[in-house]
Amino acid sequence: MTLLLLGLVLFTVLHLIPFWGRSVRAGAINIIGEMPYKGLFALASLGSFVLMVMGWKTADISMLYQAPSWGVHATPIFVLIAFVLFVASNAPTNIRRVVRHPQLLGVSFWGVGHLLSNGENRSVLLFAGLVISSVIIMIASNQRDKEWSKREKVGLAKDIITAVIALGLYAAFAYFHAAIIGVPVTP
Repeated sequence: MTLLLLGLVLFTVLHLIPFWGRSVRAGAINIIGEMPYKGLFALASLGSFVLMVMGWKTADISMLYQAPSWGVHATPIFVLIAFVLFVASNAPTNIRRVVRHPQLLGVSFWGVGHLLSNGENRSVLLFAGLVISSVIIMIASNQRDKEWSKREKVGLAKDIITAVIALGLYAAFAYFHAAIIGVPVTP
């Protein structure tokens, strides 16, 4: 569990640097340059993810709560919404006009969805930790950026394309979930 917690804390702290550690970021860029900084940031983020995965896989398991029986049916819906939000965060869609932080909100949907079907300690720490992290990062981003300039309206076709891409990625990930994560999507 220590590795999992360390990975979560590292991930959260790294992703708060652009908001609450701007002087640290600026100093690092001044010393090593912007591209090396981005490379190190990406490596550190990947490292935090690896720590989370290793921590999750090696944690002693104990049940914290019994997930509701309907949770396994709700989780795929929450995760599909998360996929749509993730894809929309990097696409010109109307979702970006309604949702200020689609990727972070997607992490929250993903985490809450998994909390509905997983009640063991390691999953609760991972998913609740990432939900809390995404909420904190959204708050920090809003504090930094203040006013939100909503994007221009785009054609419905772009929203449909985004949804189809997200559905395809979701289906592929669901299919390979057991091979990648070690846990099947359906029990």
